[in-house]
Amino acid sequence: MERAQKAEAIETLKAQFSKMTSAVFLDFTGMTVGEVSKLRDVFRAKGVEYKVVKNKLVQKALADHSWASGLDTALRGMTGVAWSFEEPSAAARAVKEFQKENEKLKVKAGLLEGMVLGPKAVADQLATLPNKDEARAMLLATFNAPAQTFVRLLNAPATQMAAVLAAKQRQDGG
Repeated sequence: MERAQKAEAIETLKAQFSKMTSAVFLDFTGMTVGEVSKLRDVFRAKGVEYKVVKNKLVQKALADHSWASGLDTALRGMTGVAWSFEEPSAAARAVKEFQKENEKLKVKAGLLEGMVLGPKAVADQLATLPNKDEARAMLLATFNAPAQTFVRLLNAPATQMAAVLAAKQRQDGG
């Protein structure tokens, strides 16, 4: 690779890392071309961008970040990077889903908001984050809870009065 090509590749990687919400670093050693193609299809369906990268170029692209040194052990051997741009958990979920069928795919590390995550954290925490729709539903439920409680409290005296009148009517034999 020529110097100009390397510089262009580094700038492309910098752009990818600057606009991502999360990234997952993968080791695909031992996977066949067909398996890697299937993995790419899974990523494409989830809106995740995947690229096989040269470790040195990634190190140079991330050199400006203080947390980049946490990736030194992950950037050894064959490395693929899956970037999520919309939902932070998209890449990690896709990897976790793919690993159910293919155990050859290994997670090396993950990135979320400038934090380097280990393989276990990617699988247990990042992959289980709610997606945007789930998060919106949870937020809406949180906003609606006080209003529902307020309406229930407003109706409580009338409901209690009706219960008292019904009990009095039963007591009187009516």
